[in-house]
Amino acid sequence: MGRDTLFNILRKHNMLTLRKKYSSRTTNSLHRFYKYKNISKDIDVTRPNQVWVSDITYIRTIKGFCYLALITDMYSRKIVGYDLSDSLELKGCVRALNKALYQANNIKGLIHHSDRGIQYCSNIYTQILKRKKIDISMTEENHCYENAMAERVNGILKDEFYLDQTFTDVDHAKRAAKNAINLYNQIRLHLSLDYKTPNMVYKLSA
Repeated sequence: MGRDTLFNILRKHNMLTLRKKYSSRTTNSLHRFYKYKNISKDIDVTRPNQVWVSDITYIRTIKGFCYLALITDMYSRKIVGYDLSDSLELKGCVRALNKALYQANNIKGLIHHSDRGIQYCSNIYTQILKRKKIDISMTEENHCYENAMAERVNGILKDEFYLDQTFTDVDHAKRAAKNAINLYNQIRLHLSLDYKTPNMVYKLSA
């Protein structure tokens, strides 16, 4: 019996072992930096640039992982800042934050919400927020639930815009991430937005 015939028989009887996909941990909350309280959980979000949620997700390449830092406006669901880099160093999150700040017209009263990862708790990152008079909010318990919108956006980009595949290299992943985020912001209709796109809601209300 040849290999292909054997595999077909095993597949037919559900006896094939699926290859495990390895993931990368993106949150390290065991650090010396101050962890802020969650001040966003009871807020009624009524406008853009009221609450931004931030997160990091991993993207696979043939040579290893790279990391996509995202900042999403909670009201419009628009990704307002992002950066993809080949390490979990602070610089990627800072670049994503600076992009978000650059495109925003009015950030008065803005809250920045994230997990307790070392990147978001670091002095460099929090000082940028404080200089801009942005209030800082972080998850306290069950961080997946307390940062649910950021987790959902990660899932949409991977499940609907194919960022869950393995890319050739970081440059390939960057092109794919840029395209996915543009499509998400400009074309994807959200039930929660009355079937409008994030860009449409952000521009109409900002």
